Amino acid sequence: MTPLLVATDVDGTLLDDDENVSPRTRSVVRAVIDAGAQFILATGRPPRWVQPVVDQLGFAPMAVCANGAVIYDPSTDQIVSARTLSADVLGELAEIATRVIPGSGLAVERVGRSAHDAATPQFVSSPGYEHAWLNPDNTEVSVEDLLSAPAVKLLIRKSGARSADMAAALARHIGIEGDITYSTNNGLIEIVPLGVSKATGINEVARPLGIEAADVVTFGDMPNDVPMLGWAGLGVAMGNAHPDAVAAADEVTTTNAEDGVARVLERWWL
Repeated sequence: MTPLLVATDVDGTLLDDDENVSPRTRSVVRAVIDAGAQFILATGRPPRWVQPVVDQLGFAPMAVCANGAVIYDPSTDQIVSARTLSADVLGELAEIATRVIPGSGLAVERVGRSAHDAATPQFVSSPGYEHAWLNPDNTEVSVEDLLSAPAVKLLIRKSGARSADMAAALARHIGIEGDITYSTNNGLIEIVPLGVSKATGINEVARPLGIEAADVVTFGDMPNDVPMLGWAGLGVAMGNAHPDAVAAADEVTTTNAEDGVARVLERWWL
């Protein structure tokens, strides 16, 4: 049966290794939209990093951002909804993280009313925080200020460590405070509000449209994609996917550099 909604991760999935949407992928995504199906992005990226993907697609799909914590409409540059960790919970998590992973740095993602709300510093880090990738949006503050306001996710970074090892260590200490995930194995893990995932974000978009999980196909490559791969009627892992994503998926396509998303969508939309 033809899916009613397609939801795809961005980095390592929709984008190739040069962070481009290939012509083949762009063409079939356009066919999805032209046929009346829904297409949404489901990413760990914050809303402010969605626009380059929108520009390449040539239209502005709804975006599930920050691993499900934020629903963002790039067509209007509006934050539709946001799930946050309270300042109290952030403080508890920070204490656990710095105790269990000595030498780690902390950062938070916050959101305002739009992706580019100048009144709200959106990526805020502790002194000396080492970025896992280029981030020109950083605002460095004291740890006290970092933890003083709600955030959609907490980032814990330790250069030279493995994200999988960090997540395993923290999982023994974090229960009701939040959910742990990661999208790179380069010493960076992220904690979002308890019960929040890409699956819950996609469901938040799909439910008002009368679309059930059985009518959804999802694509992903990393542990933060595991919930949506298992939730959807058809979960597809990329050929370059992490073993956890492969285990959660119903099938495996080719890599992101080999038009893996397009190859599956072309079954229904040519």
